[in-house]
Amino acid sequence: MLPWLACALMLAEPLQAQMREHAPGAAGAHLLVTPERAPAPGDSARAAALLATLRGAIDKYRDVRVAEADGFRMFAPKVRRQRVYHYTDRRAALLALFRFDPARPTSLLYRPQPDGTLELVGAMYTAPRGATLDQLDERVPLSVAHWHQHVNLCLPAWRERGRMLEQRDGQPLFGPGSPIATREACEAVGGRFREQALGWMIHVNAFAGDDPAAIWGEPHRHAAMAGSSPGARDSSPMP
Repeated sequence: MLPWLACALMLAEPLQAQMREHAPGAAGAHLLVTPERAPAPGDSARAAALLATLRGAIDKYRDVRVAEADGFRMFAPKVRRQRVYHYTDRRAALLALFRFDPARPTSLLYRPQPDGTLELVGAMYTAPRGATLDQLDERVPLSVAHWHQHVNLCLPAWRERGRMLEQRDGQPLFGPGSPIATREACEAVGGRFREQALGWMIHVNAFAGDDPAAIWGEPHRHAAMAGSSPGARDSSPMP
C-alpha cells in the first residue's frame, strides 16, 4: 500500500474525531492553502468544463450503494456525526499521483440527512504532496479555487497509535488539534513529526447550484491570502 495512504487509513478515525471537536485556534499551524492567482485567459472556461465533466461522472453515485459497488469506501467509518463523509476510491487516489482525470475524483462527498440517508454534494480531487503551484493550477485554476494540505503534524509512533487521542493541559497532544507544530516539540513528547502529512486536496461542491463561490468555496478558501508564497496559513476549523 502507498505510504501516505497507509498513514491516512491508520489515523483516519482519531484524526476525524479531533477535526470535529478541536478548538479552531490550533488549525492555523497545520494547514497550508495555495495563494490566489490573478485570472488567466481561459480559467473560467476550464473550471466550467471540469465541473461539467465531474457532474456527469458522479451523478450516478447519488445512491451511495452504487458508489460502494464501484469500489468507493467510507473514510473513517467508525467516526459518527461527521459533517461530510468521504467515500474514497484507492484506485483513483493512485491515478491522481501520476495524472489528472476530472472524471475520476479520489473521493465522493456525502452530507448526512435528518432521515439517515446520505446526499451526494460533491467530490474531492488529490494531487502529489510535492506538486508545484503551476502543476496544481494545471489541474484546477488557482484563480478559481484553492488546494489545501495538512502540514506540521505531530503523530504518535507507529507502535503507539493508541496515544492518538492523548491530551495534555486539556489540549490534544497529537494531530491537527495539537498546539505542537515543530519537530523539536514533537520529538520531546515521543511523537513522529510529519512536515507534510498527506498530499494536496481540493473539495468541489459540484451540486451547489451555479455560483462559483459556492461550488469552489470550501471552508479553507476564505483564509487564503492573495500573493502569499508558497501558500497561506488558514486559521479556520478543519476539515
